[in-house]
Amino acid sequence: MRFLLSFLTLAFGLNAVAAESAPSFGATLYPVFKAAGCPMCHNPDGVASGTRLHFPDANATPAEIEAFGNSLGILVDRANPAQSLLIRKPTNRIPHSGGQRIKPGSPEEAKLIAWVNHLATLAPQANSDGAPVSSLKPPFVEFRRLTHAQYNNTVRDLLGDRSLPANGFPPEDFVNGFKDQYQSQSISPILMDAYGAAAEKLAAAAFKSGMPPALVPCKPSVRCRAEFIRGFGLRAFRRPLKPDELSRYDALFAKQVNFAAGARIVVEAMLQSPNFLFHIEDTKNPAWKPWAAAARLSYALWDSMPDQALFDAAARGNLNSPAGIENQARRMLKDPRARQAIDEFAAEWLRFDRALTATKDRVAFREFTPDTLYAMTEEARAFIADLVWNDRNFMELFTAPYGYMNADLAKLYGVPAPESEFQRTAFPANSERAGILGQGLFLALTAKPEETSPTARGLFVREQFLCQHVPDPPPGVNTNLPPVSEDQPQTNRERMAAHTTNPTCATCHSLIDPIGFGFEKFDAVGARREKLTILFRGTGQFAKVTKTVSVDLDTTGKVAGIPDSNFSSPKQLGAILAKSPVCQECVVKQYFRYVAGRLETPGDRPVLAHALKDFGASGFRFQDLIISMAINREFPAATVSGPAKEANVARNH
Repeated sequence: MRFLLSFLTLAFGLNAVAAESAPSFGATLYPVFKAAGCPMCHNPDGVASGTRLHFPDANATPAEIEAFGNSLGILVDRANPAQSLLIRKPTNRIPHSGGQRIKPGSPEEAKLIAWVNHLATLAPQANSDGAPVSSLKPPFVEFRRLTHAQYNNTVRDLLGDRSLPANGFPPEDFVNGFKDQYQSQSISPILMDAYGAAAEKLAAAAFKSGMPPALVPCKPSVRCRAEFIRGFGLRAFRRPLKPDELSRYDALFAKQVNFAAGARIVVEAMLQSPNFLFHIEDTKNPAWKPWAAAARLSYALWDSMPDQALFDAAARGNLNSPAGIENQARRMLKDPRARQAIDEFAAEWLRFDRALTATKDRVAFREFTPDTLYAMTEEARAFIADLVWNDRNFMELFTAPYGYMNADLAKLYGVPAPESEFQRTAFPANSERAGILGQGLFLALTAKPEETSPTARGLFVREQFLCQHVPDPPPGVNTNLPPVSEDQPQTNRERMAAHTTNPTCATCHSLIDPIGFGFEKFDAVGARREKLTILFRGTGQFAKVTKTVSVDLDTTGKVAGIPDSNFSSPKQLGAILAKSPVCQECVVKQYFRYVAGRLETPGDRPVLAHALKDFGASGFRFQDLIISMAINREFPAATVSGPAKEANVARNH
């Protein structure tokens, strides 16, 4: 026994010494990587998201940072540590999209080499997330405020009111690319006043012509009063009322002069309640979980409240299984409200708001009007609706050789005017247009009033279609391009050369500008051009054009971080994006962000992985993505069940 105790003491003592002598990643190399800016790109939403290197988020614990440091062994060549990617990439010995981040021969590289040599002595690590996946959980979001679109849709379905009252509310901010992100959903005093005024008008309008049977389905009486409060309250709050709520609204009702006045004041009060203005996203109350599931499903698929069938499913417990969620989701996709929700998703994802408020130079683009901008959004709306509801491969978003044109757009694209408004029309064979990248919406909203913006176009592709966040420029940096002179006219590529020579600019601009250069055959309104036409004008607000110069264009582009991604037209880039796993995953992420109201976290990886798998297995049918997302948000370990798989098999054969 004494021998055993001595042995254990010696063993644990040696382990303690070993632990004390092991280097600390957090104290040595992690600060070097942070100073070099590596985490800005190497994260799930960074421009290097497609690589195997993802740094932990800013809130990572010291233990998670150490675990991440050990996981870097997957980038170490144990037989020849000096040739490891972990050394050769950041020093740019192997071409690195982010350029040289650590200088060879520097003290920083010495720390990097020391860590690589340490990792070479360890057993290989399988996990590169910085923490065990099993320990990661998505954030708990209990309530989400109705967006203005959801408010309009909800009062329509609750009261039959189509006056769109939320259109007069204060405008909503875009956060993470959408207007429904829970971090931005506080209620300002101005919005609170708007809710109060809207509730008063809505309640008055609902009872203007008496008591509508849809709201008061019983003959006025004391018993009917309770039935009305219970029934309307369930629909307005999307859950059964608690006993104290029933009592409170009953007392409010009883103070009024008659039944109609009591019903009206209850409706007005409930429309101002947080229980109406916020829908349950998640709950720790077991009794409310079915109702939370119903609300999640209805606001994801319809942007509105549940209907009676969904309420009934919640009451019967039919939403407690993947099959129950799938059955309801398939039913709901057949309802016109599902199309309206997808329209809203498309409008926010593709930033219709920017297009509709864009201005273009009236001298350079005489025939371009606000109606043209509106037509561009309608084309994109019809295009996406066709892909979704006619069950096409959604990655044709980038490759389709056609658009949906009216007379204005047909003229812009150089084709005969269609017989009807927004009719599907093929792009000219030599136009080099394809998909959303070849449509006027993208090309116009990512341009300046008078000229193109390769930076804006590249940034839009990175952020909207690759889900890669590019950091903002440092404070105080001059973002203006050098002016063009008559004696030395230059293309945007030539004017933007400083972006690649100035170290402050090069890191980010080398990742976005080369994408934008590939669109330079298309001007600020999306019309094709063979050369850049530069207009020189006299001085003064209404100065006339004094000289016109044409300059040859170099439209070669590249997407750093995606293999074999050289291109020179929207059509070529569209083909690259359509087959890129990063782009395919981004479509899933963007839809997740829209329906979940937040950015994805490491804890959401099972949901995203299952949804992406189902999306791909279906041939990238967006309706299958909707169903898979609905199921996996409720049951992260689930997959699309038998009926969906059978439908996919039948469709693909």
